Amino acid sequence: MRWPPAEYQVLLARTQTVHRPVGPLAYDCVKVIVVRDGSAILFSEFGQKPVRPGDVILLGPNILCGSEPEGHITVTTIYADTDYVIDQAFWQHAGILHDRLDAPLFVKETFTEPAQIIRLGEHHTGLLMPWLDELVALSLDDAHARFHRMQALWFAVMDRIAPHIHVTDHRVSPSQRARSLPVHPRVRRFAPTRTEAAEVREALSSAIAEPWTLSDLAGMVLLSTKQLSRVFVDAYGKTPLAYLTMLRVEEMARLLRETDLTIEQAGRKVGWHSRNRASDAFRQATGMTPSHYRALRVTKNRHSA
Repeated sequence: MRWPPAEYQVLLARTQTVHRPVGPLAYDCVKVIVVRDGSAILFSEFGQKPVRPGDVILLGPNILCGSEPEGHITVTTIYADTDYVIDQAFWQHAGILHDRLDAPLFVKETFTEPAQIIRLGEHHTGLLMPWLDELVALSLDDAHARFHRMQALWFAVMDRIAPHIHVTDHRVSPSQRARSLPVHPRVRRFAPTRTEAAEVREALSSAIAEPWTLSDLAGMVLLSTKQLSRVFVDAYGKTPLAYLTMLRVEEMARLLRETDLTIEQAGRKVGWHSRNRASDAFRQATGMTPSHYRALRVTKNRHSA
């Protein structure tokens, strides 16, 4: 699913109870999911892992993730605009980052596990509940008028979660700041998404079954393959072909849920002409085989019969 919603909000929070398998889905934003009640098996790049009350799931942008509730699961999910989160990382580390343009690479190098489960514990997540409930209420009410309160709640929640997020140890010293020209942070420039990246993303999204190659995509926007990979990763955090794989897995999962196509047929429909290739890509992105994923639907239907 794409971000932002119809009425754009930098921060958005929702609480929901889920009784049937969901996803895998990917969002163009950072997601912080707090498990309040029930349990589920989560499947993403980290494989299949159980989640229960007291757990917090952290997902980076464009990361496929799905869940199989064990009866039911109730969660509060905070959706945070990616650039907003990067801005916070910049100001947090302004002493070692030269300007805002250094922040995306710093974040990428620091948070190398974009799909994490944090076992915070029921006591600690219980302390978050009043803040989460108020954040949800403000999201449903007049979020723009109460933005500063929403931001304060977001900071309070992340203050409790951030110390437990796994980060990669690496040293950044002031001497490393020479890779960009001196610019005061308050007059930094924000680089918009390159039109070439947006055009390629639109082409991939509208024709996921096409046998796209990097050369085809680069030629379409008059860039070299190296240039296209760089600007696309800068915009969407994945190479064009990795992004295409994400779209194909997302659609293949929908076909396995909603149709009776075989795994090979579903794979062909999204652009893979080998069952093995489709199965390998699906397993790598979701942590489970297509057969196991389809069994979730069969089990659900059997229980509801």
